[in-house]
Amino acid sequence: MEENHSCDCCTAKAKTVPEAAKTNSKSCPACGQKGRIVDSATLKAILSVSLRQIRDNVIYRFCATQDCHVVYYAQDAEQYFTTEQLRVPVYQKADESEDVPICYCFQYSTEQIRQEIQQTGKTSAIDEINAGIQAGQCACDWRNPQGNCCLGNVKQFVTRIQEGENTIAET
Repeated sequence: MEENHSCDCCTAKAKTVPEAAKTNSKSCPACGQKGRIVDSATLKAILSVSLRQIRDNVIYRFCATQDCHVVYYAQDAEQYFTTEQLRVPVYQKADESEDVPICYCFQYSTEQIRQEIQQTGKTSAIDEINAGIQAGQCACDWRNPQGNCCLGNVKQFVTRIQEGENTIAET
């Protein structure tokens, strides 16, 4: 017999989804974009709320839309969690000028990478992250709010910074 662990006291602090937003539960209730499924272990590691609020047998999704305040939402459209309920800032939610973590396992920030590129024209972050991954030292599924590897984010960020630096140097 399956136990039902949800109760009104556990979900009272979680944000409830407006009735009108429940039409497409794969979409974020605030911005309407479809989010990526994340394991509940990610939520347990990242959220600064009581873990009683994370319900068993519920699919949670990550909203990567930058200007949306929702970070995680339940696919059953019964709850969501916002940027104010997190232990760490979310790279995808940050403004490009903010200094935020971009690699949560190896502690790289956007500012650290930006400064290294400005000083040397390149960054060692990608090679060092790859080495850490090969050594089995990453824990992106727990430490990264998006619930998966950050290397794609780092590579895209490095490309944008390097292209921006090249554009500035050419003018």
